[in-house]
Amino acid sequence: ENREAMLNSKSNRLTEALEEANKLFDGVCRAREAALDAQFLVIASNIGKEKANELHSEMSAFDSTAFAEDLLTFMGINRTEVEETDDSEDAPGGFLPSDAWQTMGEEAPKYFRRAPTFHYMMGSFKSEPPVPKQRIERQKKASRGKAERAMPAQLKKMEESHQEATEKEVERILRILQTHFENDPNTPISFFDFVIDPNSFARTVENMFHVSFLIRDGLAEIKLDEDELPIIEPTKPSGRGEEDGRVGARNQVVISLDQREWK
Repeated sequence: ENREAMLNSKSNRLTEALEEANKLFDGVCRAREAALDAQFLVIASNIGKEKANELHSEMSAFDSTAFAEDLLTFMGINRTEVEETDDSEDAPGGFLPSDAWQTMGEEAPKYFRRAPTFHYMMGSFKSEPPVPKQRIERQKKASRGKAERAMPAQLKKMEESHQEATEKEVERILRILQTHFENDPNTPISFFDFVIDPNSFARTVENMFHVSFLIRDGLAEIKLDEDELPIIEPTKPSGRGEEDGRVGARNQVVISLDQREWK
């Protein structure tokens, strides 16, 4: 509230406030009181800084009027002739010689540091605009587009060929299953004997994969024999309509088989 009074160079209000704060600090016993003291210290420091900035260095202030008078005297203004010849109020306070500004200009460079001028030994470097690369980018984009357009067609052909090969393999396995069942309809066909290839684990997995399509499409079914082992047999055409009509009559399971079990 008394900020202006404390900033006055002739006032000791800031010193008195600091002395009072020192006395109050002796009785501080809570954190909130210490925080208030720290806040007061920040405010007092700011006021002290502003007060110090307003003090004149070497006890002398810059007087613009006196500086202008000294500058005119340096430039060689003559005031005596004007005071003797012209007493009017609108008359200027003197006249400047023709070389007044040149004299000041010659003196001023002594107080300014200027960097030396730079000269090129072989002339200045002339940069040329970069070569446009639009055509190259367009060619790259075009080639990429062709490659991207070709890839789906290749993949589509591969998928179609793979699908055709899978369908043919499933049909072949179905014919083998039907042939075994027709030759001996009373002897159950073991599922593992039917799908396992003793010489190839990968081929065994492929056989199980293809047989799964037969189970999914209802062309074959897997049952458990007296020893709780799975057996496979083709479905009878006469009973398929009745089985398809029942909800939940067809089920699928997932079989886990590793190389140790295969061996």
